[in-house]
Amino acid sequence: MPRLLIGWSEIDTTPEGPVDLYGQYYHRVSEGIHSRLSATALVLESDDGEQAVMVSLDLAGFPPSFQGEVRAMLRPELPELDVSKVFLNAIHTHNAPGVDASCGVGWLAELPGVMKAAAYRQWLLGNIKAAVTTAWHDRKPGGIGLALASARVGHCRRAVYADGTAEMYGRTDREDFVGMEGGEDSGLDLLFTFDEQKQPTGVILNLACPSQVMEATYKISSDFMGETRRLLKRRFGENFRMLGQISAAGCQSPRDLSRNYRGEPDFWHEDGVTEIGRRIDMAVDDVFHVAASHIDFVPLLRHNVSPLKLPRRRVSRSESIAAQSALSKLEAILPEADAYRQFCEDVRRNEVIPGRPGPYDNKLHHFVLIQNAKAVIARYHDQGQQPALEMVLHVLRLGDAVFVTNPFELYLDFGHQIKARSAADQTFIVQLCGGICGYVPSARAEQLGGYGGLIINGEIGSEGGKKLVDATIDGIVTIWK
Repeated sequence: MPRLLIGWSEIDTTPEGPVDLYGQYYHRVSEGIHSRLSATALVLESDDGEQAVMVSLDLAGFPPSFQGEVRAMLRPELPELDVSKVFLNAIHTHNAPGVDASCGVGWLAELPGVMKAAAYRQWLLGNIKAAVTTAWHDRKPGGIGLALASARVGHCRRAVYADGTAEMYGRTDREDFVGMEGGEDSGLDLLFTFDEQKQPTGVILNLACPSQVMEATYKISSDFMGETRRLLKRRFGENFRMLGQISAAGCQSPRDLSRNYRGEPDFWHEDGVTEIGRRIDMAVDDVFHVAASHIDFVPLLRHNVSPLKLPRRRVSRSESIAAQSALSKLEAILPEADAYRQFCEDVRRNEVIPGRPGPYDNKLHHFVLIQNAKAVIARYHDQGQQPALEMVLHVLRLGDAVFVTNPFELYLDFGHQIKARSAADQTFIVQLCGGICGYVPSARAEQLGGYGGLIINGEIGSEGGKKLVDATIDGIVTIWK
């Protein structure tokens, strides 16, 4: 069996000075740093020439073109690297700058006195190139060890009511609250790397919850992934690397809404970051011996990359007509520009109410309803010209583990389906990988509506989600032959 070469690198990606934090409908100009941002690169290569490069970024997300630019920069720098085997993922912190050229368009126009998204993008691209190059030149023989841990991190964030509707972060103390829409996944999939002396050098940590405790605050933060990284360095040494990946978690958040914030730290602020980091660190420690006692120095490395077309979620003519009627009525009551000003004023008022948990914006606000109606109309008019979304699916086998990618905020139901049907001992689903293309809601979420289940929230519906699951399983079957 061919031996495995492993290379790690980590680089700081924290901007200097104020930035507009990405991930909300309103501006949040940063007011200092809670925890620093990083890019972590892992290079894998076998003696028979197979390659894989994973890069985890402390971002909310990035457009597909961003990954293409990284590959283009790496091609002349590392001609022996097959750049099609390089894939990037985001941890979905809402406390980092954006890198999308469209960040400064419309009602989120760029602000004076803050670093522009285009400038941060170019600087970050250079840092990622440096991280991958360093990891490539650091390749050394090593081994891997798998372990499955558990920690209470992610919870469904969509409350369901008796009238057949759902609301993200909806109140659960209402008399008509009937339960949460979906389930949870407390599993932590771990893949440790070791040097030839069987000393740990790093870990891939994959869990079903976005790293967004701090999402409504005004500090730059790598959130609980950054805190976990800090604690694991303290446990294993300063040169230990952690590559964070988010599994299917489009309907998840780090908050237990059914307990109404009682008996736990504040999972909207720093206390929640500290607690979740502690939980993950302890869970990793509990199972490290499992990985360390079963190190595989000659794991099979296979990496297939294939294009995939998924049907876009469609709008019927009647839905388009209804949306146009709703939009006309909404704008007659209050035009979009005025509605946005009111929306931002309401957010600022909510932020200073003592003891009020987030979110501070209202996804049923007049301004948001205007955006929802406009999205339905736009989809109806362009779905004939763009009936499908094109993505790239990576299926990477490493020993008895498999990594599968998608560019979505994929609902947990689809993650459960993939993991249950997979042939691998452990299945690492990597969402927000290769870009960000919105939510893929379950069929139930589409029926119940609310943020996360609407046309405005993503390109693909539950029909496309099912096709993604089937294509992913087909890819796993192929690589397992």
